[in-house]
Amino acid sequence: MRKIIIDTDAGSDDAVALAVAMNQKDIEILGITTVAGNCDLYQATQNALMTIEYCNKNISVYSGCSQPFLREQKIDAVQVHGKDGMGDLNLINPKTCAEETHAVDFIIDSVKKYPDEIEIITIGPLTNIAVAIAKDPEVMEKVKHYYVMGTSGLGPGNASAVAEFNIYADAESFDIFLRKSKVDKTIIGFDVCIDNFFNKEEIEEISDKNKLGKFLMDSNNTLIKYNIRRLKEEILDLPDAVAVGAALWPEIILESKMFYAACCYKEPQTYGQVIFNDSTDALAVEHVYLDNNVTLITAIDGALFKNKLYVSL
Repeated sequence: MRKIIIDTDAGSDDAVALAVAMNQKDIEILGITTVAGNCDLYQATQNALMTIEYCNKNISVYSGCSQPFLREQKIDAVQVHGKDGMGDLNLINPKTCAEETHAVDFIIDSVKKYPDEIEIITIGPLTNIAVAIAKDPEVMEKVKHYYVMGTSGLGPGNASAVAEFNIYADAESFDIFLRKSKVDKTIIGFDVCIDNFFNKEEIEEISDKNKLGKFLMDSNNTLIKYNIRRLKEEILDLPDAVAVGAALWPEIILESKMFYAACCYKEPQTYGQVIFNDSTDALAVEHVYLDNNVTLITAIDGALFKNKLYVSL
């Protein structure tokens, strides 16, 4: 059985992703680790605990880094996900608490216990991962695989013109992740995720399915309203659920390609941009790139993904 750790900043789309993963019978989730991003660390931890309760699961949560690795937190996404990260409908009142062990230590200890077995799915900033790599690089080379919701893929960003939120929140950590870890990495960018949104009818279908479905769609209340203001349409994009789906259901992946990826973090204008260098491109200037270091998913079967998500809730 696959052993999984999910690292999350636990906003409303993360909750859907967590629920999907927790309802799979063919994986073992060793723990859920939280990080600041969509909201502050305390709120992200509360949101993860509440989602676990709605799923009627017994999975431990480990609270992690409250600030980016090398600087103070300057952004969040409360304008998109709500002040509580979950729709501002007073849905978050968990009865349980996080474990005392820090998320970084839990990750390292788990990889020590199960070398070359643990797959880590990241659906938030990669601060916990970068700190773990810095703290014990030898152990962290024993991670089996990383699946990452992050980068703008081959399209525009959603946090800046060129950067996606999870990377923009802590680009230094993503740079460390790319440069310091040789573990296989699969990335799904925001471009593919936004192309596979849920329309009004699909949102209502999930909400009407059961108590969990209603909780998840209610949690996305402010995100849906944000999309109405921004796009003039009642739709729901669930990037983190798409990423979890790609990790758990390889059959939904239609296209992927290997690249040498590099993260920009020094200049404000390009902070958080991830450049996917393709050695097969015919450019006017010849470049010699380092070896490919990531697999980027460039297309998924949206209908199959949605069907599997619906069945999982």
